[in-house]
Amino acid sequence: MKLMQWDSCWLNVHLATMREGYGEIRDAAIAVKDGRIAWLGPQAELPSGWQASAVYDAGSAWMTPGLIDSHTHLVYAGNRSNEFEARLNGVAYEDIAHQGGGIVATVRATRAASEEELLAATLPRLHSLLKEGVTTLEIKSGYGLDLASEARILRVARRIAASFPVRVSTTFLGAHAVPPEFAGRSDDYLRVVCEEMMPALATEGLIDAVDAFCEKIGFSAAQTERVFQAAQALGLPVKLHAEQLSDQQGAALTARYQGLSADHLEYLSQDGIAAMASAGTVAVLLPGAFYFLRETQLPPVAALRAAGVPIALATDCNPGTSPMTSLLLTMNMACTLFRMTPLEALQGVTCHAARALGLAQETGKLEVGLSADFAIWDIDRPADLAYFIGGNFLKEKVFRGRLQ
Repeated sequence: MKLMQWDSCWLNVHLATMREGYGEIRDAAIAVKDGRIAWLGPQAELPSGWQASAVYDAGSAWMTPGLIDSHTHLVYAGNRSNEFEARLNGVAYEDIAHQGGGIVATVRATRAASEEELLAATLPRLHSLLKEGVTTLEIKSGYGLDLASEARILRVARRIAASFPVRVSTTFLGAHAVPPEFAGRSDDYLRVVCEEMMPALATEGLIDAVDAFCEKIGFSAAQTERVFQAAQALGLPVKLHAEQLSDQQGAALTARYQGLSADHLEYLSQDGIAAMASAGTVAVLLPGAFYFLRETQLPPVAALRAAGVPIALATDCNPGTSPMTSLLLTMNMACTLFRMTPLEALQGVTCHAARALGLAQETGKLEVGLSADFAIWDIDRPADLAYFIGGNFLKEKVFRGRLQ
């Protein structure tokens, strides 16, 4: 019999593998070799004669996959609390945008910041997520809106991945808003996005996916399709800010391009749901933005559920509509505001979130062969993660097999 030689093994642990439902395995063990899961199952079934360089007793704690924040705008400069106050005094979000606020206000601050200043501004937000068991996150650009500034944002994202225990998926969001120098010339700006910015950034290896803001105050479906075509020509997957403020049929467009995800979706139609279900496009819901903007139109969770569309959840961390850095709070909000179940919430920040980033073969579940990304929790049951408001019961975190 071949002797099992592992780098590490956790004993006396309850696993929420997320393979089917919670995929619970109580009184379990899990082993790691070369940064990947080598074995897992009931502790009583450990192979005879196994050995590990490091053995840990989890003390009957629960282990889940490392959490995944699949939609963030983490890298930016500036502060928009003034707009928060204005909205509470009755000014509409669209009016703030038309008056030079909104996304363009953050663009001004971000363009003025150096790469080092952007990194310094981002680190407190990053650490808040890491302290809650996050091992994978997406970081979008979109607050530069010129080649040099967009590149600076994406380089900061790559530096984060190189320097901290987290996997970072970068998304180019050049089609986030029309910058001031292109006011009234959105088509001219999109030409720069598609023909100059996107190819240059892709050549530099800074883009994992491409996004756009398809909305009345953003870009039309026809304009968004130009972005998707340019991405497709470069071999880059697409995703979309879709149906947040109105139904622009962006989700169906995303599905036609086999998009990874359509995000927000408060105004998603049944046709859009059907298209997403057929294409396997993930719905990424963002309860932080829903809450912060005091939206009243709920995303069609029941219809998405009935159609079998995977539902992911994310913080949407950004300065204007969701200044939130808690994925655990996101889970609670999804349950209380959107009537999702605790199981759906945990799937939304693990296995479904991995699908939304095109990483289902790398992370998001506890499964042999996947990256050894774990979060270990001092909880009674997995539902506790969505139950507590502001609670964080993380004991330990493991990223690519290394205890953090």
